[in-house]
Amino acid sequence: MKFFSALVAATTLAQAVSAHYIFSQITAGGQTTGAAIRQPRNNSPVESASSNDLRCNASPSAASSTLNVASGSSFSFKLDNTFYHPGPGAVYLGQVPSGQTAASWDGSGANWFKIAEFGAKFNPFGFLLDGQSTVAGTIPSAVQAGQYLLRVEQIGLHVAGSPQWYISCAQINVTGGGSGSPAKVSIPGYVSASDPGLAVNIYNPVPTSYKVPGPAVWRG
Repeated sequence: MKFFSALVAATTLAQAVSAHYIFSQITAGGQTTGAAIRQPRNNSPVESASSNDLRCNASPSAASSTLNVASGSSFSFKLDNTFYHPGPGAVYLGQVPSGQTAASWDGSGANWFKIAEFGAKFNPFGFLLDGQSTVAGTIPSAVQAGQYLLRVEQIGLHVAGSPQWYISCAQINVTGGGSGSPAKVSIPGYVSASDPGLAVNIYNPVPTSYKVPGPAVWRG
């Protein structure tokens, strides 16, 4: 019995680890590359709503380039796997402060705004990103020109009360652009551990409504 229990535990752990993932590539500005992404050290999630690792993951490797991306153009992030863990997703832009670059900025301060989100579907209940391997969006046309971190997140909600964030940041330089001035938030600080969209049990009772955590989407 002890051997069987240990085997079950080991199998469960292996499945949990294999179900982790990272955003390894970005397609934007006519290029598909991983060089502009601050690559995560491994595929483990961030599990604290108050951790600085929520910005761009835990001690990611430095990106070797910054992509030029025109305002109003599309982008997509590709996973190294598919979304095994059900939950919402979102994309944020972090405006690099004056005097810094996308390569040097650590993501601190109230400089982030949400430009896309992917919530739930119903009858039957699930999430829009379930089973997908990409997250796509558009840089709002009104975004001011300049350097940014383009941050993608997906939040696994498969363990009630213990959300898991899967995150990557790409370094981009927005060209063209407008004079938009969205309200900005800090990361961490943009969500709370008690947020209903994070604390929800998605299995019992099955939700009949769902709001993606974080601020409203700014579309320019």
